[in-house]
Order: sequence, then C-alpha cells, then structure tokens
Amino acid sequence: MDHIEKSNLNRQFLFRAQDIGKPKSEVAARAVKAMNPQMNITAHQNRLSSESEKVYDYHFFSELDGAAAALDNVEARAYLDTCCVAHKKPMLEGGTLGSKGHTLVVVPHLTESYGPAKSSSKKEIPLCTLKNFPHRIEHTLQWARDQFEGLFKQTPKNMMMYLRDEDFMNQTLGRGEVEALQTFTEVWNGLVELESGGKRPKTWEDCVKWARLQWETLFHNDIRQLLHCFPHDELTSNGLPFWSGTKRCPHPLTFDPSNVTHMDYVMTAAHLYAQTYGISSITDRALTKEILEKVTVPEFIPQSLKIAVTDEELEEQKETDEADKEKLEELKQKLSSASLKSLKIEMFPVEFEKDDDSNFHMDFITAASNLRAENYDIPAVDRHESKRIAGRIIPAIATTTAVVSGLMCLELYKLVQEHQDVRSYRTAFVNLAVMYFVLSRPSRAKEFTVAEKKFTLWDDFLVEGRPSGGQEMTLEQLIQFVKDKCGLEVCSLSMGALSFTTNKRTDSSKVCLS
Repeated sequence: MDHIEKSNLNRQFLFRAQDIGKPKSEVAARAVKAMNPQMNITAHQNRLSSESEKVYDYHFFSELDGAAAALDNVEARAYLDTCCVAHKKPMLEGGTLGSKGHTLVVVPHLTESYGPAKSSSKKEIPLCTLKNFPHRIEHTLQWARDQFEGLFKQTPKNMMMYLRDEDFMNQTLGRGEVEALQTFTEVWNGLVELESGGKRPKTWEDCVKWARLQWETLFHNDIRQLLHCFPHDELTSNGLPFWSGTKRCPHPLTFDPSNVTHMDYVMTAAHLYAQTYGISSITDRALTKEILEKVTVPEFIPQSLKIAVTDEELEEQKETDEADKEKLEELKQKLSSASLKSLKIEMFPVEFEKDDDSNFHMDFITAASNLRAENYDIPAVDRHESKRIAGRIIPAIATTTAVVSGLMCLELYKLVQEHQDVRSYRTAFVNLAVMYFVLSRPSRAKEFTVAEKKFTLWDDFLVEGRPSGGQEMTLEQLIQFVKDKCGLEVCSLSMGALSFTTNKRTDSSKVCLS
C-alpha cells in the first residue's frame, strides 16, 4: 500500500527517480515484467493486516504455494507468519539494516515459525527527559517531532472530529480527565478567533502572530518557568546540585529577527499553521519581519507549580485537581454550544513527510530542535543529520539487499524441490562491513503433549461449521466434537476478544482452544 519516496531509490533495483510518488507494488511489477515478460504478476495495494482479512482470506492463501516477505516492521512480519502457519504455507523472510542482513525460512511441519511480535529493543526516551531535561540532540529532535504531530496533525484532527462526530466529547472523556482537558482546550483555542483569546487565524498575519507567540512560549517562557521551579543553585534532598549529570541547566532565548534559526522557526511554523486552516502563505521574509514588528508579546509572569522530575511523578500528576475539574466542566459547556457545532470549518491535518524538501516539515523540525538544543547548550546539527535522526532513516545499501535477496532465492530452490530434511535449509545472518557470514540450521518446530499425544504449532483439525449440510454448529456441538474427535474436554475457548470458560480444572485430558 506504500508509495515510492526519494530515500527508497538507493536500496533496490526496481525504482527510478521518475517513479517517486507512484505505488511501489505497481512499479515493481512493471519493472520485473520488463526484465522477464513471461512473469505473471498481480500487484496489490492493500495493507496486510486484520482489517484486510476479507481480501486475504482462506481462499486467497489456499491458492498460494508460499510467501516471500521483505516487510519493514516486526508486527507485519509476525502477522504474515500467523497467516502462513494457519494456512500451512512456507514463508521466506528477509531484512536489511545498513550493512547487516538476515534471512529466515519457515517450512510447514518442519521448522519453527517466525513467532509473535517481540517488544522493541530500542528504549523509549523518558517523557520527563523530553519535556524538561534533554541532554542529547536525539531528545530535542523527538521533542520537535512531537510538537509537529501535536500542532499540525492531532489538533486539527480533533477539531474536525468535534465538528463531525456527535460522540467525540464522550469518547474523549472516556480517556481520562487530564487528556480530555488538554484536548478540549486545544479544540476551543482552535475554534475561537485570535482577538477573543483563541488561536483560529483568518490571515497570514494571524499565522505569523501565532508562530511568534509560540516561539516565545517554547523557548523563553517555558524555560523561565522551569528555572523558577528549579533555580541554577537548586539542591536535591541529599544536598547535591540539582542541575548536574544529564540534567543540563537551560537558559531562555531572546527573539532576534536577524537570527536565521529564529526566523526559520517562525516562517515554517506559520506556514504549517496556515496550511492546517487552508490559508495562503507567503515566503517573503522581509514582509514577515514587518508583521513581527507589530506583534505584542505579553510579559511572562512565573507561576507557582510543581514540575515532575521523573516519569513516576508525571504519572502521579495525571490526577486532576478541583481547579482543573472546574475548567474541564467550563470547556464542556462552551463546546456544547450549538453555534460552535454549526461552524463550517474545513481543517487540513498535516502528515509528516521527510522527503519533500518544499513542504517545510523538516525545516520546522530542524529549527525547533536546534532552538531547544540552544536552550540546553546541546550542539546543534544541520538539516541533513536532523532528517536522518527525525525520520529514523537507517542508511540502506543496495549490496546488502542483493545478498539477502540471493540468500532467500537459495532457500526458495529448496522449497520448490520440496526438501523435507531440516538440515537442507539455512538461516543466515550477515554483516558486510566486517565480512561476517553465519549460516545455521533452522530450529525444528517445538513439540508439546496433550493427552499423551504430541503436537506442534502446525497441527490442527478441521471443524465443519455446518455438519452434514445442516444448521450452523452450536458451541455445545463444538465442545462435543472436540471430545469425540480427540478425546479432549474443552476447559476454555476464545476468539479475538471473546472467551468462554467451563470453570473446570485443566489437566492432561483438557484443552484450551483459541
């Protein structure tokens, strides 16, 4: 279902520059048929997931001899693996990460499967680090990405849902009072006009004013508030300096229209904000500076509030106090207004796209990240490096792709020849940077015993939903069928989120079905 991006061109042999923006599957099919006109290919553009099971159903998989996968995430691989196991189909799986690559072959009734999706080994950045205590450029870039998603994607989405979905407010309240307060505040600010204290713009000048005030909040006011709560000479309960180790003591910035990064932020933020409201934007910096001269920036007054130092404290702060509850109730009353509900506003949420150099996405993230980095004396990085980190781009090498493809083809020959000896197959791990090649025998499918019978994940038995062409089988008939067929007594049965339990103890003669 994906489309070709510029960054895809250096890692494979099927796409060219003129193909950017076109569906990957269609272009790949066309390129392969140009190499070999006798190939018969049907290109699909659907996401392979539980949502597309009506397309990729029993009949679809029953017509396949097997699956060759080169998916880009663990969840998708695990899902395809479950489909292949359920339909007894072999699967070839391969992937690359820079100079590293791997291949895996899954053979029905012979090898173990790819297995369920495992949690990512990449550690999440603690929220408190992102919010108040960054110490690496990766932290400021993630913070900038979060700003982008919140300001230009999620808030416009919430506004449209509020205007179109009658149940939006109840659904939002169901996610907790803290999240509801934040969401309702964003929606309210986005709907009312600037003059009345809100943020809904009508002109490019309004967008520039919003961006300038946003700059002041993020890079000056928020830092002053943090230093008000934790001054430079703050000590911990143990008498040690609070600002030490990975906690860098920040300093507020002062807006300077002659500073390129300062203007980069205002220009890109104003452009993206205008885009979400369908307002025409201007790229003339001189004209934007003239608008900035007329913007009145309110004086900042620090508040007495508690700032979370750890994620645990942040979790504790999720309980709303009486003042927040009153504010939430006030916003509910305001947003229930019929006049607001009748507004004819079209919002345009922005989807992050790193490869379009003209859309201001990476320019905004680079400017926002480097300004925050300056707040905390973290060395800034250029746009290219920001793009690599923020876009989570792992440099791909066509050589690694060729090696992995070749290793998958070697296993394909064995599958076509129907080898039934596990010693014939190989799982491969390679790292071309250090000439590291490991080929190992795949593990056999693990056996387990039920009622003195041995099974593997490949074993099942067919249940006819309508026995003898009669009425649909009932649950009671299913339980009796399992007992008659295998001599097993069902103690529990589940399908998706539904489950049934007989409240009987499980022993070697009882089984749980899913």
